[in-house]
Order: sequence, then C-alpha cells, then structure tokens
Amino acid sequence: MKIVVIDGQGGRMGALLCEKIRKNQKELPTGTELIAIGTNSAATAAMLKAGADCGATGENPVLVACRDADFIIGPLGILAADSLLGEVTPAMAIAVGGSPAQKLLLPVNRCNHHVVGVQDYSMARLTDEAVADLLSILQEKLS
Repeated sequence: MKIVVIDGQGGRMGALLCEKIRKNQKELPTGTELIAIGTNSAATAAMLKAGADCGATGENPVLVACRDADFIIGPLGILAADSLLGEVTPAMAIAVGGSPAQKLLLPVNRCNHHVVGVQDYSMARLTDEAVADLLSILQEKLS
C-alpha cells in the first residue's frame, strides 16, 4: 500500500496528516509506505519530521509518485494548476487528477478555490476527518 501526501507552502497540513497517519499505523496494512511529496523543501522537511517514510520535492517526484499510489492526500489545490501560490504546476495537477489512486482532498477554501456546501473547519479537524476517511476506506477494501 502506497500513501502519498502532497503539500506545499510550509507543509503544515501535510505534517499533520503524516503525524496522524503514523499514530494509526497499526490499522494500516503491513508494509504500507507513507511518502511525503512537497512542492517545496520546507513542506517536504515538515512531513518527514512528522513521520513520513521518505520524501522528495518538486514536480517530477509528484509525477512519479502519482503513477502507482493507492491513496493521494492533500489540499484540494493539488488538482488545480497554479494553486498553492503557484507551487502546483499544470503537470502536477494533471498527474494527480489522472492518477488511478483514491484521492482524499481537503477543502482549504483558499487560493481562489471555494467548495460550496463545505464547512470552514480548522486544519486539525480537516486532517482528523481525512485520516478517518482513509482508515474507513481501507477497512472496506480489506473486508
């Protein structure tokens, strides 16, 4: 199982996700890889510090990681070119969108992307819900 967390800017969301996924390690299939892909080095470093198994930075690592990921988790902006203050390139958005992975996208409602009908939750709550959804999906797949 390959879980790819993609984040940019300071990597706060990605770090919270990595930390919370690590706390639920025993509920993940044996051999699950948690891979941090930052759109910049600060984001990658934050996610590695929070418990990712490995990490890389930039456009090409996003393209490579999305090819065979089982799950991609990150802000909604990873699907939109020029999001995260321009850190998401068109190629990155295409790679994420075209990946066969299950995508768990957190609606941060920034960078001119507002998801109608979604509450404006704190980052802590959004990451809690994303990890709960990940574990729920895994339970269904493993049953």
